[in-house]
Amino acid sequence: MDNLTVFTEFLLMDVTASRELQVLQGVLFLVIYLGALTGNLLTVTVIVTDSRLHSPMYFFISNVAIIDFGCTSVVAPNAILNSMTGNKTISLTECATQVFLYVLFAAVEIALLVVMCYDRYVAICHPLHYGLIITPSLCSQATAGSWASGLVYSAIHTGNLFRLPFTKTNVIQQYFCDAPQILSISSSDVQFYECVLITVSVSILLISFIFMLISYINIFSTVLKIHSKKVRNKALSTCTPQLVILHLFLISEVVAALGPSAKKPSLRNLLTAMFYTMVPPFVNPLIYCLRNREISAALKRMLHRYSRFPLGDFLK
Repeated sequence: MDNLTVFTEFLLMDVTASRELQVLQGVLFLVIYLGALTGNLLTVTVIVTDSRLHSPMYFFISNVAIIDFGCTSVVAPNAILNSMTGNKTISLTECATQVFLYVLFAAVEIALLVVMCYDRYVAICHPLHYGLIITPSLCSQATAGSWASGLVYSAIHTGNLFRLPFTKTNVIQQYFCDAPQILSISSSDVQFYECVLITVSVSILLISFIFMLISYINIFSTVLKIHSKKVRNKALSTCTPQLVILHLFLISEVVAALGPSAKKPSLRNLLTAMFYTMVPPFVNPLIYCLRNREISAALKRMLHRYSRFPLGDFLK
């Protein structure tokens, strides 16, 4: 025990030791981050400023955009700074904060996707009762409940990961504090309890997935029965973006959870991590703007109001 080393900081690993490639990596992260930042803030601005979008569905979409902005902001700025400066260390406190915030945003987004699925189910399958079921009070309670559940889960998850000192190694084979990497260098006691937490989490996720699957089956079966092509296309335009984002989120989380833990830095490891940390927040605003007609129309109206040039025609 006298020779036991307790680490108080971690060493983040780069794909390459070349300074030029590290700077290039930082520039790539910066471009993706600025794109995600612009897209999500623009989505929130359009929804907040356009009174036609003041409905429960767009209230949830704006919350998801805020979460995506927060999720990418947890990882990207520090990764950009480290790549540009060549710094590879991160303190134990900073690492725990990064894990806590990333898990928080991921958990809240899952909960909101379930809520959004229920919102579309009621709107399409029970349109006459929509105003009675999906009330402003219910929207506020559902959002608050999503954040509360995310906080509890993230606190338990992060508390377990960091409750015991790290003595094996302080090397993280990733450009950020990735939870699977932290788990791989944790003590066996922490790993056991984390396996229990993951089992419970997977069970909850399966129940949520089954609920969303049944809801979308009912949604599409109802849409296919609509005779008017215009009404059918409008209904599809409100739910297909959410379905695409749901699939993208689930795929990215499966890659994050089930992907093999890297033993050494590699380009494949870097691209895999980028896929589930930076790509969804970057792509989600594009999906909403391109696939949702009302957001696209609101964006054109906003550009016409605040631009000297008729950029709305350019977006057609």
